[in-house]
Parts: sequence; structure tokens; C-alpha cells
Amino acid sequence: MACLFIGYDRIREGAVKSTSPRVIFMSSGKLKIEWAAQYMPVLAAIKKQFVKEKPFAGMTIGMALHVEAKTANLVSTLAAGGAEVYITGCNPLSTQDDVAEALNHVKNVHCYAKRACTVEEYYAAIDQVLDANPVITIDDGMDLIHYIHTKRRDLIKKVIGGCEETTTGIHRLRAMAAEGKLEFPVIAVNDTPMKRFFDNVHGTGESALTSIMITTNTLIAGKYVVVAGYGYCGRGLAKKAHGLGAKVVVTEIDSRRALEAHMDGYMVMTMDEAAALGDIFITTTGNVAVINQKHFKNLKEGAILSNAGHFNVEIDIEWLHKNADKVIQREGIETFMLKGKAVHVLAEGRLVNLATPKGMGHPIEVMDLSFALQALCTQYIAKNGKKLKGGVYEVPGEIDEQVANLKLSSLGLSIDAQSKEQKKYQCSWDIGT
Repeated sequence: MACLFIGYDRIREGAVKSTSPRVIFMSSGKLKIEWAAQYMPVLAAIKKQFVKEKPFAGMTIGMALHVEAKTANLVSTLAAGGAEVYITGCNPLSTQDDVAEALNHVKNVHCYAKRACTVEEYYAAIDQVLDANPVITIDDGMDLIHYIHTKRRDLIKKVIGGCEETTTGIHRLRAMAAEGKLEFPVIAVNDTPMKRFFDNVHGTGESALTSIMITTNTLIAGKYVVVAGYGYCGRGLAKKAHGLGAKVVVTEIDSRRALEAHMDGYMVMTMDEAAALGDIFITTTGNVAVINQKHFKNLKEGAILSNAGHFNVEIDIEWLHKNADKVIQREGIETFMLKGKAVHVLAEGRLVNLATPKGMGHPIEVMDLSFALQALCTQYIAKNGKKLKGGVYEVPGEIDEQVANLKLSSLGLSIDAQSKEQKKYQCSWDIGT
């Protein structure tokens, strides 16, 4: 699809001769990618470095991520570093088809992602990525790694390592590693401060609520918003919903997090209690059946259910389909009629910030940091993967700090440095009183 793009001072591809403002024609996918690029200075700085150093020369990288504009800039960064990149989606509803199409016009990039694909098409695309024999994997949810270890074991010895983007995937990886079944090293990109503090808190908090509002056109202010889980994502959602005027309820299974939510000023109760109170529900636990049969029966008329975890298992959609009197389909919304009561589920219970028709995912500036981490951790695996045993590894501290420093620099911000006296003081034990 060709689109008009007006106002750039320099001529780009497909330019039409015109008086100012200049008018050029560009595909909608490429427009999205370029729009995101202008707000990703950290990734741009890394790309510049990769162009010079070519850390992935001769390497094939296989990826399963949400295929949208920010991801496309990560892909082009890796390709600029010399990689041959093969990518597909990690969620049947999160791909933006125009971005996927635009990626196939990037040198050394091959994209197989498709929005609204069937289960068969989803795994066929994963097979296509793995047919390229990648030596490094990048996952959001661990589907590539799981598939290699269960269906494509011929590839295990070829893979030198991988990176995992999200909480759910890392939970799966740690469980796998605990059983001694993870056979190559994987860096837990999600578990580092630069990911948790910004992507999980601010990214999930803003993008999930934005998608809920744009999909339903309902007001947040004054409503009871129930957040299931008070991890980093749940904290971000609670904070942002409160800022919009919501009355926030938190449900938890961890006593310490529940107490934290209470002291942060939110109501804390069980989901059994919250079911009858909530207007909007957002799950963030990464676990199954968080909202289930016993809760559905107690929901208010018109309750809105959504998921900001990973897989579509936190809301028991299967029970709703089996037991609803009828289901009304709207764009991004399924309404289940239960004995005359309407219960609305957004995005089929999948990631609400990406799987709704107008979902754009996390804000660009947030993903700039997350994908900068991915790029540098991929470089680390390229250099060190062969030396590491199978298992889950933390992001090296120097990479986390490098991304933070690049971001501060892009913002024109400065921080203090410790003096020699301060460093000595902090490293001493005999300091007196």
C-alpha cells in the first residue's frame, strides 16, 4: 500500500518532483518503520557501531518476535551488522502485515510473519526460520527454543546461543534449565534493570491501557480497574491506571507483593472478591486460568477482560466459548452472553497492547532501550556463546550500563561520578563511627 509522506527536507526513494513541501510515495510499512526510527537514538548508535564492526558477519540469526515497526528497526540493525536474518511472529495476532512486507525489501532479511495466521501457519513459519539453520536465536515467549529442543533437535549443535525478551519465556527457560534440558546458553534480557524498569513498567502500563481505551472507547476515570499480579508489569499498569483516575484493585498470590501494593495505595483482595467489583480486568501473571469459571459468574454486566501477560491462557476463553449462550464479534472484542449478562474479552485474551486491531505495542522510546539490549546481547552471544554451557544467563552488567549511558547521552543528561575518596570509602570496612 502506497502512502503520501509530506514535509521531509531531503528527497528519499520514490520522490516526486514538486515544490515545497516535497511529496513522496512510500509503502505504509516503510513509513511506520521510519517513524519509529526517529525515536530510537540508542539503537541507531548501536547500528552505526555494527556497520563498522560487522559482529555477525557470516552468521544467520533466527527470530520469533512481534513483527511491527520497532522490531523492524532491530532487524535492520542486526542485518547491518552482517547477519542474515530470518524472522517470524511470536503471536498470531501481533504482526503488522505492511511492516512484514516492508522487511522483505531489506537486504539480508527474510520475513515469514502473517497476522491472523492459523496454528498450522504459525508453526510452518517457525519451520521456515529454522530451515535457514540459525546459529543465534532471538525469542519473545521461547517458541523458537522450544521448537528446536522438541521438533528440530538436529539444530541444537549448530546454535551457539540465544536471547529471550519476555517474562513468560524466561519462566519457561528456567523451568527447562532446572530439568537440565536447555542445551545452549540463553540470555534473559527481560531480567535486567533497563528492561524491567522501563519496558515492563512504563511500556506495558501505557500500551495496554492505550489499547483498551482505543478498542472500547470507554472511560478509565472512576472505574474499578483490577490488575492481576503486582510484578513489574502489574505495578506499571496500576500506576498508570491510577493516574487516569481509576480506582485500582490488585490481586496477588505473593504476600510481599500484596503488601507492597497496599502500601502503594491500592486496594488488595482475592480475585474472588474483585470479580464482583471490577469494571476492567487486566491480567499480568503469565499463569493459567487467573480469571476462570467461578469468576465469570460473579462479574458485573459489561465487565471488560484483557490480558497483558503473554499467552492467551490467563482468561479461560475455552470455558466461555463452551458455555456462552451466544458470542457477538466486534473488532477486537468478543462479547460472551452468559444467562443474559454480557462479558467482553479483548483480543481473544491475547496481548491486549498488540493483538487488538489498532494495538501498536509499547511506546517507541521504551522499545529503543529493550531492543538495544537485544542487539548488544546478541553481539555478546556471537562472541562468547561457544564458551558457555547450556542454561539461562543474566545480561552482563556492562551492557545494561552501556544502554543507560547511551540513553542519557541522547537526552542530553549528565550524572555525577564518584571521587577517589568516595570510591575508597565505599570499599573500606574500617571506617570508624
